[in-house]
Amino acid sequence: MLWIKTFHLLFVMSWFAGLFYLPRIFVNLAQEENETARTRLLLMARKLYRFMTILAVPALGFGLWLWLGYGISGGWLHAKLALVIVLVGYHHACGSLLRKFEQGRNTRPHVWYRWFNEVPVLLLLVTLILVVVKPF
Repeated sequence: MLWIKTFHLLFVMSWFAGLFYLPRIFVNLAQEENETARTRLLLMARKLYRFMTILAVPALGFGLWLWLGYGISGGWLHAKLALVIVLVGYHHACGSLLRKFEQGRNTRPHVWYRWFNEVPVLLLLVTLILVVVKPF
């Protein structure tokens, strides 16, 4: 099970790297007026989103394997699973925002994306507290 836990953590950390960086690209896209630079940023965002999705699948799969293999239970786990659902929703929200940028339909200012960029940091902090401290 330690191998499964190792791979789960590896893919979760990799997925989070994308969740931290993609909204930063959105900040730059919301500010950029140069069409060449916008095209480059959109290409980067598209590739990153695709790669993040590939990383999310084994992260979730190994997490499910750990849950079923260990038979873990408790209130902290229910709270963690709820946060995982929120993270998957955040991931999909990033995809939706990317499509809006691709279609030229962004209506949000760069400041909104700066705040949006903080969401995965808070979710990671709360998740780590739940997993390590197990407060309930």
